[in-house]
Amino acid sequence: MRYTIVTETYPPEINGVALTVQGLEEGLRQRGHAVALVRPRQPADEDAPPCPDTLLVRGGHLPRYPGLRFGLPAPQALRAHFARHAPDAIYVATEGPLGWSALRAARQLGIPAATGFHTRFDHYMDDYGMPWLRPTALRWMRRFHNGGDATLVPTLELGQWLEEQGFHHVRRLARAVDTRQFHSDFRDEALRTQWNAHPEAPVVLSVGRIAAEKNLELAVRSFRSLQHDRPQARMVWVGDGPERAALQAAHPDFIFAGMQRGEALARHYASADLFVFPSRSETFGNVTLEAMASGLTTVAFDSGAAREHLRSGLHGAAVGDDEAFVTAVCALGAQPARWKAMGAAAHQAVQALQPAQVAADFDVLLSRLARQRRPHAHVVPA
Repeated sequence: MRYTIVTETYPPEINGVALTVQGLEEGLRQRGHAVALVRPRQPADEDAPPCPDTLLVRGGHLPRYPGLRFGLPAPQALRAHFARHAPDAIYVATEGPLGWSALRAARQLGIPAATGFHTRFDHYMDDYGMPWLRPTALRWMRRFHNGGDATLVPTLELGQWLEEQGFHHVRRLARAVDTRQFHSDFRDEALRTQWNAHPEAPVVLSVGRIAAEKNLELAVRSFRSLQHDRPQARMVWVGDGPERAALQAAHPDFIFAGMQRGEALARHYASADLFVFPSRSETFGNVTLEAMASGLTTVAFDSGAAREHLRSGLHGAAVGDDEAFVTAVCALGAQPARWKAMGAAAHQAVQALQPAQVAADFDVLLSRLARQRRPHAHVVPA
């Protein structure tokens, strides 16, 4: 089969959508399919040789996120690309201008298209002080995704909510974690020494974008409550974002490790003891699975990855409100034997979540769309 993936974010950009899309692309290639990629041009592309499987389009920087880009509309380039590569189906991962162009071009050419629901932009309206725009954001997302033949979501919970909001053809595509990359064996005592970590005092870890929508003040409040009883506890932040400078200035005792990749990221995960994920705006939260695979006791809200895979009292705590979050961090952080046992159980719990199975499920979804559309397709010349 021939597939095309359209995305407005892609590595070396580091975020959950970019890494998820790259994993899906690699999984399809490993299954023997021809995969073309459409994405915005990045600075690293200036000196790189052209890739015949990749169409680079113009893009712009996202406000407040200089490391991320969005793709500009490219209707003619997309129609020509689709006509030339003749994909059996396309996957549109992002709802930006490039994504809208891709859906329109697919409809004009009779190509089936699946969309990925990765981001709760309606929640972002609250996080950035514009709650009155939340209904508008929801209508915009619904119109976009209903323009495709299927909307892929990572959890049953999210799929049910979208259907209640009028989204059509919602399909679950589960997520996985690379348990070879994220593993408790990467624990690094030298790194813990750099953090001045005490063997029996917890290192609390946060991984992700340091931004308003991540509800980071709750992580701060939880850690300070824990630190009141466990003065030797340490707080480590992995990631970057628009709120980092203010957070670092307000809390000089926190450890900011910046962006980490590959084995270095795995070492930071495995060298901590307690993972906190206070975000309420995630559709999934890949970092939850990465933390569990790394052997960390995890505290998160009872949604997304935590709802699907985290068992309270066994792997950590999946909570319902802010006060329960603070209470769980304090209770678990005060019991070394308990956080170690829960971390070990969490590591075992995610071993069956293999990326190869997700790629196989993705392949089945796309090929089914292709079979359903093919008898009725009317291909329009580019």
